[in-house]
Amino acid sequence: MITRALGIGLALFLGIVLTTVSSGAQLATKVHKVGFLTLQNASAAAPDLAALRDGLRQLGYVEKENLTLETRFADWKADRLRGLAQELANLSVAVIVVSTTPVAQAAKHATTTIPIVFVWVGDPLGAGLVASLARPGSNVTGLTNLNPELMAKRLELFKSAVPRMTRLALLATPDTAYLTRLVKEAEVAARALKLTVRLVEVKDPAELEPAFATMKSEGAEGVVIMPDPMLYGHRARIAELAKKSRLPTLGWRREVVDAGSFLSYGASARANYRRAATYVDKILKGAKPSELPIENPATFELVVNSKTAKALGLTIPPAVLQRADEVIR
Repeated sequence: MITRALGIGLALFLGIVLTTVSSGAQLATKVHKVGFLTLQNASAAAPDLAALRDGLRQLGYVEKENLTLETRFADWKADRLRGLAQELANLSVAVIVVSTTPVAQAAKHATTTIPIVFVWVGDPLGAGLVASLARPGSNVTGLTNLNPELMAKRLELFKSAVPRMTRLALLATPDTAYLTRLVKEAEVAARALKLTVRLVEVKDPAELEPAFATMKSEGAEGVVIMPDPMLYGHRARIAELAKKSRLPTLGWRREVVDAGSFLSYGASARANYRRAATYVDKILKGAKPSELPIENPATFELVVNSKTAKALGLTIPPAVLQRADEVIR
């Protein structure tokens, strides 16, 4: 009887100990607070945010378990960025993931201590975000999109897809990040391809329709949509106006073609967002952003919209179709 009582007592004791240890382990699980800031609205940013979440999940970070993601969307209003960046800084997040150049600049203005990881910046040196690509030297690091460097390749593919084309319009806004460099790269590439280019700037969405009328009247045979948040936000409207004007369009990321434009070539934004999770992971484990080199994209996409080609009366050369990563039919 005594032996049995001792056995029951020991079992109860062990149960209490194990429960206490288990509870302690659960309490010890650290919940990392990560900020996310973009110029887009929540709907437009959903694919990018999903890719970031997927990358974090693959590294073991699960929301409501060991991760809290604080998201802020500027709804395409650049003047809101600094305030939203300051909100995240005031929340003492462990790291802030940001999208494009103006967003990264706003975050850097808000904090010089909280690590910042940018995902989609074309010229981090020119934008003053980092001291060097190998050793950023501050609280900012991340991934480029190589938009300026890819301009020549884009124009080459555009010319291959529309061989008869000789005159191009470059559609941009005055606020386009690194616009001078983008235009210079386009002009150099155009000369090599025997193309003439003309820059057409729009300050707001209301100017898009008149701009297309001007491009058409001046004899443009194709439109290069320069990398720009406002133009990206109105990509469906641009595609609609291009079809109405019977002008093929060239974009810099696949979502522009998803919205109805003719062709795009560039880095995969979603792949960059998944990759950004590795930066977050390293920083949460103690790495200093000042010592994490800037990475170039590893995944590039050539996407062609055959429905748009048909609407424009274009026949896509077989060589272009063979090179395409995806053809939207």
